[in-house]
Amino acid sequence: MPFLLILISYLLGAIPFGLLIGKIKNVDVRQAGSGNIGATNVLRTLGVVPGTTALILDLFKGTGAVLLGRLFSGDPLIIVLCGLAAVIGHSFPIYLGFKGGKGAATGLGVLLGVAPDIFLFAVLIFLATVALTRFVSVGSLLTAVAVLTALLVSGQPRPYSAAAALIALIIFLRHRPNIRRLIAGTEPRLGEQ
Repeated sequence: MPFLLILISYLLGAIPFGLLIGKIKNVDVRQAGSGNIGATNVLRTLGVVPGTTALILDLFKGTGAVLLGRLFSGDPLIIVLCGLAAVIGHSFPIYLGFKGGKGAATGLGVLLGVAPDIFLFAVLIFLATVALTRFVSVGSLLTAVAVLTALLVSGQPRPYSAAAALIALIIFLRHRPNIRRLIAGTEPRLGEQ
């Protein structure tokens, strides 16, 4: 049963909502903007409503996986493994040759499922960072670190912070091109192409 739950969570996370939303608009987001299937590229290439829709759907992939684990297991380790599987599915989807999004929205969805109070803190950190810098990538990276720190100091179950560390690692690895552009001063700000 745990293996099946984790597999289903991976397959749920691998659903490429950004790509599907683009197809509705007759746009392949892999061939537009940054070429990423995540919500930020959908926002940049298709606009606010499609971008917001992609963000919400990507987020709820993570929450849905956590709820699946909670419903059928209840074991904190299985719950977070389901969430982690959803993030891996989003970032490395089997449907797209393992070339997916960067994991930030789905990771936030996992957090919403396991620690709603820290989720609210994470959203505030993300929004404040993006408002101040206009770099979505900086918001995603800083939020990943802030979430891990908050989970460690708040006494949450150890599997939660371990999963947060792995999700943060995935987010940082998937943001390597953004980090290089930030260092070079060529990373586009929100509102720029």
